[in-house]
Amino acid sequence: MSSTITKRDHRNNRSALFDGIEEGGIRAAPSYSTDDQDNDRAMDGLQDRVLLLKRLTGDIHEEVESHNRVLDRMGNEMDSSRGILSGTMDQFKMVFETKSSRRMFTLVASFVIIFLIVYYLTKR
Repeated sequence: MSSTITKRDHRNNRSALFDGIEEGGIRAAPSYSTDDQDNDRAMDGLQDRVLLLKRLTGDIHEEVESHNRVLDRMGNEMDSSRGILSGTMDQFKMVFETKSSRRMFTLVASFVIIFLIVYYLTKR
């Protein structure tokens, strides 16, 4: 029964769609029906949803842009710190290359280790 109603409705909608077209011209459209009103309401609802989605995607776009700026700044800061650390490592290499510097480093390291041992023993 529902399939015959659906087919009948389909034929009525189809005939209503082409109802205004005649050979050689277009007749005036029939009066505004409830189906058209329902369609207009549905279109208004869809338009509201589209506007909401546009706002949401705009917010997402702004968020992505701000994250990209933060990541760019962090990358630049990492590059500058890498340059500073490589300069420091070069200086350490120069210090360790000479024999007298190695002896000085050994002496300083020994004092630091002895200090830590004494501190640990007195702390107990």
